[in-house]
Amino acid sequence: MSKANGKVNKSQAIRDAFAAAPAADSKAIINTLGEKGIKVSPTMVYYVRSKQKHALRVEKRERVAASSRGTPAKNPVELVQQVKDLAREVGGIDRLKQLVDLLAE
Repeated sequence: MSKANGKVNKSQAIRDAFAAAPAADSKAIINTLGEKGIKVSPTMVYYVRSKQKHALRVEKRERVAASSRGTPAKNPVELVQQVKDLAREVGGIDRLKQLVDLLAE
């Protein structure tokens, strides 16, 4: 939290405070840091929190994209064709629906 020259990185102090108390609101964070002698504005607290939330959204988006890359059928047209082929193999779309219903139970 502190640098070699004695100055405090306020953004890091806010991140540390949020890590210690994730459910705390901005006023609580400001008071907590004020007790430690670190003066921060509400605007800065809101900004740091929004950047943390943005980072979580980006991370989630990347996870979803990575998991979708692993699917075997990349082209939806190919997937529909595979389903139609499977329906032909089991005796028609009605039989395929029955099988899916049985699997869903």
